[in-house]
Amino acid sequence: MRLMTQRLHIVGGGMAGSEAAWQAAKMGVEVVLHEMRPKVETFAHRTGDLGEMVCSNSFRSDDHEQNAVGLLHWEMMQADSLIMRTAHEHRLPAGGALAVDRDKFSAAITSAITSLDNVQISHEEITELPDDGHWIFATGPLTSARLGESIQAETGADRLAFFDAIAPIVYADSIDMDVAWRQSRYDKGETEEEQKAYINCPMTKAQYEAFIDALLAADKTEFHDGETAKYFDGCLPIEVMAERGRETLRHGPMKPVGLTNPHDPDTKAYAVVQLRRDNALGTLYNIVGFQTKMKYGAQASVFKMIPGLQDASFARLGGIHRNTFINAPTLLDDQMRLRSRPNIRFAGQVTGVEGYVESASMGLLSGRMAAAEITDRTLPQVPQDTAHGALIHHITGGAEAKSFQPMNVNFGLFRPLEGIKGGRRGRKERYKAYTDRAKTAWNGWLAQQ
Repeated sequence: MRLMTQRLHIVGGGMAGSEAAWQAAKMGVEVVLHEMRPKVETFAHRTGDLGEMVCSNSFRSDDHEQNAVGLLHWEMMQADSLIMRTAHEHRLPAGGALAVDRDKFSAAITSAITSLDNVQISHEEITELPDDGHWIFATGPLTSARLGESIQAETGADRLAFFDAIAPIVYADSIDMDVAWRQSRYDKGETEEEQKAYINCPMTKAQYEAFIDALLAADKTEFHDGETAKYFDGCLPIEVMAERGRETLRHGPMKPVGLTNPHDPDTKAYAVVQLRRDNALGTLYNIVGFQTKMKYGAQASVFKMIPGLQDASFARLGGIHRNTFINAPTLLDDQMRLRSRPNIRFAGQVTGVEGYVESASMGLLSGRMAAAEITDRTLPQVPQDTAHGALIHHITGGAEAKSFQPMNVNFGLFRPLEGIKGGRRGRKERYKAYTDRAKTAWNGWLAQQ
């Protein structure tokens, strides 16, 4: 494929592609955003909208002083991020998390992108890596098979993949509130609505043990011959967690800490299943941390074992899909360009970052980098002490290539601080110092553009 143009072509209209298009267009570049949906459908998407959320509806913690992903939120907001701005406009009560109404969110992203005069949307599928022009590939976890084959042929590496699972969504009016109750863990939140953002379903020890037995015995999705499932630890199917030990779920998404059942305040639940609001109307709730590879029939029967969900109706059952990523430390330079084809950049989850926020942040950087190159501007290097800088440094050389796996942003990716004591007792001071240092560096970087 040969195409000589000064336009920027972006492949993929998810979090990263939409953010890249927004940033580049705002810098005055002509953009063609290639999104194969709805002409070519995927297993997980329901619409042809840009920025559609296919797994959780949460952007995780919004705490920009004590949490690395919250810091990433803050940095993106300072850089006029479309994804973050829209998330805040359509946020739902979720304690300290930034959760959104997924339908309104994606509709707003689509409206914002299509309203830009210098952005054109194409629904033709891109199946090959182009030889010429300026391109960003942000195809994410559901990269089409033919394009995946082209990427694999170009990189010469064995296909790297893990399987990503989707949690089920329940109709709120089918939850038995005589059993369940509303409360955020530790009553977190500034308003009563935030403090009651989650629905909690308690389990006794006997109920938990029976649930684990059913979970382990349930029919599950089979993989094709020769495929090996490699899961990202941040999005493990609940069956895989249960296989690692019967108590794993009780110390993970089903932990009972910070919750008191008003129906029986003197009895401590052995385990608790939480559901988080999924739309502004409060009619839909997703089961937090319950990504699954169980077959549909098994899901309905197993999940109805959860007290309070015995009569549950499901708006969407869970599912599982392949999630591919490149070995970025060996393939990309510090401008996110493919070393073998510098006219091509990669962004988003395909680069080996994990999560909506991280994917969008790499779209933000790639869009700005590509636009600067097209317009002959000098874009200063992203400071490593920022959340964006820590991520891009990790995927373009900081990580060990031989064991490279998808990574969420975390303070372990940041350069050490001087004069701050370590250990749990000094963690709050250390995290605040990380975020203060990052904010100064990020604002300095933005001021140079």
